[in-house]
Amino acid sequence: MVATRDWHPSPDQEPGFAHFAAEPDWVDTWPAHCVAGTAGAEPHPALALPDGAVIVRKGQRAAAYSGFEGHDQAGRPLGTVLADRSIDTVDVVGLATDHCVRATALDAAARGLTVEVLAPLMAGVAPATTERALAELRAAGVTIVA
Repeated sequence: MVATRDWHPSPDQEPGFAHFAAEPDWVDTWPAHCVAGTAGAEPHPALALPDGAVIVRKGQRAAAYSGFEGHDQAGRPLGTVLADRSIDTVDVVGLATDHCVRATALDAAARGLTVEVLAPLMAGVAPATTERALAELRAAGVTIVA
């Protein structure tokens, strides 16, 4: 299994990190979230990752909406991790449907992977942008699983 997660620097470690804002616009800027080394960056307690799961961290120096912008502990990008494990089908879940889920699923499809987005296991920021994201995913050949 391979999983991705945001791993953002804390605002005091990286004061110029433009992804966080006191008054976010919910498109390019957000409240501080998934700060590296905090409980907020850990997987949900109900998510049991198997032994040997590879975690790809994204967002250390930039917003990095797609998991394909991240790297594992060895510095390998997600595409390499998947190829090394002969993974050609991915399920994409998480937050937010209209941002990170969308970007990761589109990048996976563009790489020729079979992609399913599991609707019950994701949530969007806003209804209109979520619907646009789902339409874009369908157009790219991504299967939306209800």
